[in-house]
Amino acid sequence: MKLIVGLGNPGVLYSGSRHNIGFQVVKHLAKAKKSVLKKEKGASALSAKARFGETDAVLALPLTFMNLSGEAVKLLLKKHKAGLGDLLVVCDDLDLEFGRLRLRAKGSSAGHRGIQSIIGHLGSNEFSRLRVGIGRPGNHIEAADYVLEHFNKKESGELAGIIKNAAECCESWVNEGLEKSMGVFNKRGNVQYPNPNDE
Repeated sequence: MKLIVGLGNPGVLYSGSRHNIGFQVVKHLAKAKKSVLKKEKGASALSAKARFGETDAVLALPLTFMNLSGEAVKLLLKKHKAGLGDLLVVCDDLDLEFGRLRLRAKGSSAGHRGIQSIIGHLGSNEFSRLRVGIGRPGNHIEAADYVLEHFNKKESGELAGIIKNAAECCESWVNEGLEKSMGVFNKRGNVQYPNPNDE
């Protein structure tokens, strides 16, 4: 069983913020797979089962708030009998330019509180993570404030394409494996995504 976890903060206040792009990617996947995210028994998370070709996966959104994401992830892994090699975490990344994807097999938290919490609760950093670039704020904006803001008008016009690309990367990770997916999606660069509303 594969487990794909999108990171974010629950609640209307944070919906659509830069920090919640992991939530948006997993919600997109659930909709594409016609799966309904529901409260997970025994874990503070929403989850849904989905089929990726011949492989079953659980899509999940922790409801613990970002800084405590590891609590939910640890319980989800235990409940669904999944190992670290079966886990993919999707999160935002300040150090990647807007729209760029970076899939990795393991690594440090790079200052991301959600990833840091997961590493702490699992006692390991050896799990796949897909970072979605949100770019750095200007000189007069604190990073902590920037990540909780909504995307600006220009970014919002490209967001649907970026989320779709990230969701395709998740599906590739399940069906094609980590190495092949890294070779494809890490090399795509900062694609200019069209606004679907312009079509």
